[in-house]
Amino acid sequence: MSETMKAYIEEAERDLLHTYNRYPVVLDRGEGVYLYDTDGKKYLDFVSGIAVFALGYGNREYNDALKAQIDKVIHTSNYYYNVPAVEAARKLKKVSGMDRVFFTNSGAEAVEGALKAARKYAYRKDGSTDHEIIAMNHSFHGRTFGALSVTGNAKYREAFEPMIGHVRFAELNEIDSVREQLTDRTCAIILETVQGEGGLRPAEEGFLRWLREICDERDILLILDEIQCGMGRTGYYYAWQKYGVKPDIMTTAKALGCGVPVGAFLMTEKTAGNSLEAGDHGTTYGGNPLACAAVEKVLDLFEKDHIIENVRKVGPYLEKSLEELKERHHGITERRGTGLMQGLVFDRPVREIIDRAMERGLILINAGPQIIRFVPPLVITKENVDEMISILDACLESGEPSRE
Repeated sequence: MSETMKAYIEEAERDLLHTYNRYPVVLDRGEGVYLYDTDGKKYLDFVSGIAVFALGYGNREYNDALKAQIDKVIHTSNYYYNVPAVEAARKLKKVSGMDRVFFTNSGAEAVEGALKAARKYAYRKDGSTDHEIIAMNHSFHGRTFGALSVTGNAKYREAFEPMIGHVRFAELNEIDSVREQLTDRTCAIILETVQGEGGLRPAEEGFLRWLREICDERDILLILDEIQCGMGRTGYYYAWQKYGVKPDIMTTAKALGCGVPVGAFLMTEKTAGNSLEAGDHGTTYGGNPLACAAVEKVLDLFEKDHIIENVRKVGPYLEKSLEELKERHHGITERRGTGLMQGLVFDRPVREIIDRAMERGLILINAGPQIIRFVPPLVITKENVDEMISILDACLESGEPSRE
């Protein structure tokens, strides 16, 4: 590490609030599926900003679209209409199959809006404010109070109690567990279609179909969090589309803007017409021209560059390669995930493995202490997968516990 990089890290540790245990590297620029630090070292990126930079780095069309919008207008507020918001909403509706869009600044804010909409939907039916929400254990929906309240991991919540209240937790893919939490006050069920932070666990088709049926039967809203697993990562624009189990409310963010902070929650027409009204919800920055220009161009490039098709081609190759890696190393106990959202479960903490990978020029992250998560840019090739496997293989061999 150069003295320059060391100085940047030391200054950051002095000046920034210490809420992140950062890796000891200062990233400076990117090109394609590679990142470079301030010393010029090259890294193969299998994190993509935590499933954000789907198009890879330095996409000229994307960059030019943002530059053009900066030269027009960046922000106007939601007192006025703007063209990028209209265009982005139309294109997002087309790929999602939903009817109404509310643009936010982040995924957590999208979850907050979805929860408010669900509570308002129930309130308009009976005027009560004691309605309950069912969420899933091991889920992760964000760090704000509402999103944290439905995050199914006590370690994230306990220091910030009390939460918003009236939240019950069930087990993903266990129908009886959800049934036990249902009451006549239940107004919504929220889950990630594929759990991310909670360990790369996909919801099963039968479980999703049962949730849809019980929600229809009881007029409960089904909220699907597609913040990490959406925008093509599973081989569909949104993971629920594989099974055709359409939610009443859906959240999206991360790759929606490919680096520009933007999220959204979307609703069916029925939900929109019976929930939030003028004055119920708002945001100063949400849906501003710059953010929506990013969304619009991302959706254009997904179609033009056949991003979904590439995920469907490379995703199975990544799965196969990870399974083969698992067979070669006894410390790997399981592969989980779908498409280009994969995880390897180890019998020990993985931080040391991730550190060794970074030393060798491969960027990885965890999903819990014993899981390595693979969420690369969606433009990766099979050759990129081979390069990643080669580096990770060497890292595992150099630190493999004895079989004796």
